[in-house]
Amino acid sequence: MASIKPAASKAAPAAAPKLATAEAASARARVLVVDDDERNLLAIRTVLEEVAEVVVASSGEEALRHLLKGEFAVILLDVYMPGMDGYETAQMVRSREQTKRIPIVFLSAVNKDMEHLLRGYSMGAVDYVFKPVDATVLRSKVAVFVDLFNMTKEVERKARAEQELLDANLKANAELLRTEQELRRAQQRQAAIIESLPIILYLEPLEGNPRQPGFVSGNFEAVTGYTYGQAQERAGQWSEQLHPEDRERVMAALDERKRTGALAIEYRWRCASGEYKHFLDQAVLLRDPAGKPVEYAGTLMDVTDRRLLESQLVQARKMDAIGQLTGGIAHDFNNLLAAVLGGLSIIEKRLPLEDDHKKILGMARHAAEQGSELVRRLLAFARRQQLQPDRIEINHLAKSVSDLVAHTLGGLVEVEWQIAENPGCAFADEAQLELALMNLIINARDAMPEGGTITVAADNRKVAPDHGEGDLAPGDYVVLSVTDTGHGIAPDMIEQVMEPFFTTKEVGKGTGLGLSMVYGFAKQSGGAIRIASHVGKGTRVEIWLPRAEASEEPHPGKARETAEEPDGDPLRILLVDDHDGVRAITAGLLGDMGHQVTTAGDGPEALALIQAAVDGFDLLVSDYAMPKLSGAELIRQARERMPGLPAIIITGYADTESIGERPANVAILPKPFTPEQMRSCLTATMEGAKAAA
Repeated sequence: MASIKPAASKAAPAAAPKLATAEAASARARVLVVDDDERNLLAIRTVLEEVAEVVVASSGEEALRHLLKGEFAVILLDVYMPGMDGYETAQMVRSREQTKRIPIVFLSAVNKDMEHLLRGYSMGAVDYVFKPVDATVLRSKVAVFVDLFNMTKEVERKARAEQELLDANLKANAELLRTEQELRRAQQRQAAIIESLPIILYLEPLEGNPRQPGFVSGNFEAVTGYTYGQAQERAGQWSEQLHPEDRERVMAALDERKRTGALAIEYRWRCASGEYKHFLDQAVLLRDPAGKPVEYAGTLMDVTDRRLLESQLVQARKMDAIGQLTGGIAHDFNNLLAAVLGGLSIIEKRLPLEDDHKKILGMARHAAEQGSELVRRLLAFARRQQLQPDRIEINHLAKSVSDLVAHTLGGLVEVEWQIAENPGCAFADEAQLELALMNLIINARDAMPEGGTITVAADNRKVAPDHGEGDLAPGDYVVLSVTDTGHGIAPDMIEQVMEPFFTTKEVGKGTGLGLSMVYGFAKQSGGAIRIASHVGKGTRVEIWLPRAEASEEPHPGKARETAEEPDGDPLRILLVDDHDGVRAITAGLLGDMGHQVTTAGDGPEALALIQAAVDGFDLLVSDYAMPKLSGAELIRQARERMPGLPAIIITGYADTESIGERPANVAILPKPFTPEQMRSCLTATMEGAKAAA
C-alpha cells in the first residue's frame, strides 16, 4: 500500500499562494482525491488542506457523484482500485461535457514504465505522482492547479463584472437616451403649446435703454406681426409703437420696476398690421445664488380678446340698464303724450281756429309726435317695443323705402338697389324695418356731403349648426346691407355708434338714436347687426333677419290701415284711468265720437259703478297699471258681474308681456293713440263681441 513520504527537514512547508480575490476567499477551490485506501485519503487531506478544500472519494463511482455536485480545481485519482479503476474513472470524467476540462493527476505505486504512463496520458491525465508521495511535491503540484483554477475563476468573474458593467452602462445609456428623448418631446410639446398661445416669454437685460429683450420664446411673429430679427434691428421700436394714451403710464411703470423688481401692466401696442393689441406685460427680477440682480424674466400676453369680451359685457350691461330705464319711463311718458295729442285733437275738432292758430297747433302736434317717435326709438333700442312680425317681400320693401327717401337725399346722392335673383322673405315688423333702412340710408347720405352712391343690397345667408356666429343662432337669414363711400367710422368708435344718444354729427344734426334703434330692432327680431368701416373709404351696415318659412301666413294681428265708423246707437262706455289728464282727454275723444262715457279713477270705483248701473255698460275701457286693482283684474271681476262684457286695455307700457295673463277677448291699445286708432280698436272689439255672442 502506498504512503506519503515525509519532507526532508522540519522547516515549515512553503506557504501556498494566497488567493487574491474576495471570491476565492469566500469560496475556496476544491480538490477531489480518489483512493480506496482510507489512510492515503487521510494523509493527502492533511497535506493539502492548507491549499484547498479537500473532498475524498473511495471509489470511482463515488467520485463521479461528487463531480455532479460542483466544480474542482484538480482530481487526484488512484490508478488501481477495485471495481472501476482509475483509467475507467478518468475516461468517464473526460466523456462528460461539464468535467472534461478538470485536470487529472494519477496516483500510482507500481506502474512506472512508459506503457502505463502513455495509457494514463491517453485517458486524459496531465501528470503522474508516484507513491510514496512526497508532501512538498504533491502540495506544489496541486497548488499550481488551484492557482490556475482561481485565476480562471477570477478572469471569469472579471469578465462577468465587465459584462454586467457594460450591460449596466448600455442600460444607463439607453435610459439616458430615453430620458433625453422624453425631454426633447416635452420641450417640443411645451414649445408647441407656447407657440399656440397668445403669449411671449422673454429675458431682458437690467439696463436696457431702449428696451430690447435678449431672449424671446413663443410665437413672436404671430403675436406682434414682426419677426424677432426685425424687432432686434429697430432700436426703440417697442416704445415708439406704444399707444400715445398709454406711453406715459407704461414708462412710469418701467421706472418703478427698477425699484420694486417687478412689473405688471396692461397697454396697447401697434402691431405690424397697424392694429393696436392689448398686451399684459409681467416681469420679475432674477438673481444669482449670491443675490446679485442678473436680468428680468417676463411674459407678454395678448389679452385683446379678453378686453373685447369685457367691453362687450360692459356694453351689454349698459344697454340693459338703459333698456330698463327706458321701459320704466315709457309708461309715464306715453301717458303725457296721450294727454297732449288727445287734447290737441279735441281742440282742433271743437274750436274754430284761424290759420295762425292751426299753424301753432300743428307745431305742437308735431313736437308731441316727435316725442312719441323718440319713445319708440328708445324702446327699439331697449328691445321692448311691440313688434308685429310678418313675411316681408324684399322687392315690395325696396319700392316702399325708395318712395320714403326719394325727397330726402338731395341731388348729389342716389340709391342703388342690388337684390339677389330669388331673395327670400324676411320675417320681421315691416314698418320698423322700413324705418331702420331709412335711418341707415340717411346716415349714409350724411356721411357723403359731396355726394355719391348708396348701395342697398339683399341676399340670403345661412348659419350652420356647428359654425354659430356668436349672437346669431343657426338657421337661414335674409341680410340687408347699406353701403356708402363716405368718410367712414374710426375703429375705436365702432362699438360706440350703437349706443343711444351717441353721434358723430354736429350739435343739432342728430339724435344719436338711429343706429341704436336699428340695433334694438334687429335684436328683438331674432337677428343681428354687423358694421364694417374703413376711415376714408366708407361704411357697410348689415341687418341680419330670420328668413320666413314658405308656409308662414301673414300675421293675423297686423294693424288695419283704415277703420269703418261705428254704426248704430252710441255705446255706453265705462272709462277707467288713474291719470286725470289722460282720463279727461280720452273721455273727450270718446264723447266726440258720439259715445256716452262714464269715468272712474280706479278699479274699486269702477266696480261700484258697474254694480250700481241699472242698464250696465256696453264696453269697458281701462288703463292697465293702476293702484289697488290692475286693468286685467278689473276686467275679470267686472265680467263676473256682467258676463261677456267687451273690454279694451289702454297702456303706456311698450311690452305686451308686461300685461301678464289678461282675460280672453281683450284688445290692447298702446298710448299715445290717435282718434282713428281708438275708433278702429272700438270697431274691432265690438265686432268681435257680436261674433262671439
